Amino acid sequence: MLWGGHSGSLELRSEGGETRLRITFPYGRTAVLQAAVRGCAALHEVIEPRAFAGRIDAGDEVHFLAGHDYNKPLASTRAGTLTLRDTDAALEIEATIDNGTSWARDFLAAHAAGLVRGLSPGFRVQPGGEQVDARSKTILRTIRAADLFEISAVTVPAYPDAQIEARNWIWNPDLRRPALIYHNTTRWR
Repeated sequence: MLWGGHSGSLELRSEGGETRLRITFPYGRTAVLQAAVRGCAALHEVIEPRAFAGRIDAGDEVHFLAGHDYNKPLASTRAGTLTLRDTDAALEIEATIDNGTSWARDFLAAHAAGLVRGLSPGFRVQPGGEQVDARSKTILRTIRAADLFEISAVTVPAYPDAQIEARNWIWNPDLRRPALIYHNTTRWR
């Protein structure tokens, strides 16, 4: 039986015991991570074209996960079930998911129900690979070079066309830049 579906930038096609996904993560789009509230600045982020090129071009392993959980892998470059193409317009992703694991079936069922539609890259910014600008009551973080480790299917997107997890910043007027808040529920990718 062949099944196909398309929702935004995530396309699914199933045949037999495998599901093939095609996903596009467009570059150069600004995400509003937090609106300005009660004197705090609005937090925006943009990922520049080919920001993830380093590990992709080197052929390093990258995983496709359910909800940033390394215990729920859906595909990987090393296993040959994940293909990444880093272009000037977008990160193009193709994954083949074996429906043999419970979390893969859970992901596919959640997607079919409209619950999981987003995409979130898990990355670490390289030294000097970002620029943070403060303008009036807006902070803009521009990612220029980052090490991509994983891409996850998520429920809550920050980017309109592809999803990333929210960050936690506070505005420090003395430093004229954001200060990061680190605790066990917040992580920078």
